[in-house]
Amino acid sequence: MNIVLTGSLGNIGRPLTRNLVAKGHQVTVISSTADRIKEIQTLGAVPAIGSIQDAGFLTETFRGADAVYLMEAWEGIGSIFDKEIDFPAEFRKIGENYREAVQKSGVRRIVHLSSIGAHSDQGTGSLLVHHQVENILRMLPEEVSVTFMRPVGFFSNIYRWMPMIKLRGAIVQSYGGNRKEPWVSAFDIADAVTEEMENPFKGRRVRYLASEEISPDEIAATLGRAIGNPDLKWEIIPAEEMLEQLRAAGVNEWIAHGLVQMQKAQGDGSLYEDFYRQKPVLGKVRFTEFAEEFADRYMH
Repeated sequence: MNIVLTGSLGNIGRPLTRNLVAKGHQVTVISSTADRIKEIQTLGAVPAIGSIQDAGFLTETFRGADAVYLMEAWEGIGSIFDKEIDFPAEFRKIGENYREAVQKSGVRRIVHLSSIGAHSDQGTGSLLVHHQVENILRMLPEEVSVTFMRPVGFFSNIYRWMPMIKLRGAIVQSYGGNRKEPWVSAFDIADAVTEEMENPFKGRRVRYLASEEISPDEIAATLGRAIGNPDLKWEIIPAEEMLEQLRAAGVNEWIAHGLVQMQKAQGDGSLYEDFYRQKPVLGKVRFTEFAEEFADRYMH
């Protein structure tokens, strides 16, 4: 098949490209930077340099594809420390660009990387943007088949806590405890997207993605053992304190409120209600494997 991937060669894009090329597909990888050209070619794919903010570029790149993988990267929109960015508006713009490009290019098969929380427009904090983009893509003509992939929190997001762990010797969040919640590896996401590409269907469907269920306390204990700090704890602070810390760090106001709201939904379990109604088979990668990778980066 002729497959086009958005998202460049990130945590998901790199293993996904490898998977699809290894299976004999012709793969085009969209990237916003020419610095990626050589690496994309080395993986056996074709680079397409341009912006997902450019509907015309997307239309021409999608033309002739049997399937397209769509994702919205927060990093592609801008820094969470940029207080001038209207993140919901930017996500809606990307969603509209995708819809326009799919319709004009004639693509009939879409795999969209959405997110946990996309089932609702209430109580999910900053994850609301994924609900909005899903709704935009649901407006595509009926002949366009779409799988909405809804991964839970990425293991790789935990790398963002590394400075906190080094500085404060703890993981500090506004929720925590012994309630297990699902997490996912980017490698398991890449495998699932590969599977969806090779098993076309008609219509629209949702597929949740997770690798393991593990509690905040277990995460702290596992990371602590991996980095040689068995006393590492997950500390819970009030939501108001968390919000003030985010503001003091210069985080965009909408993002700051959204993160606190999202953590509330994580803590009371409401974020995962639809996930457990449609609970998937868990992936292959265990958190202990990620913890080893985290420790290697932490030590170096």
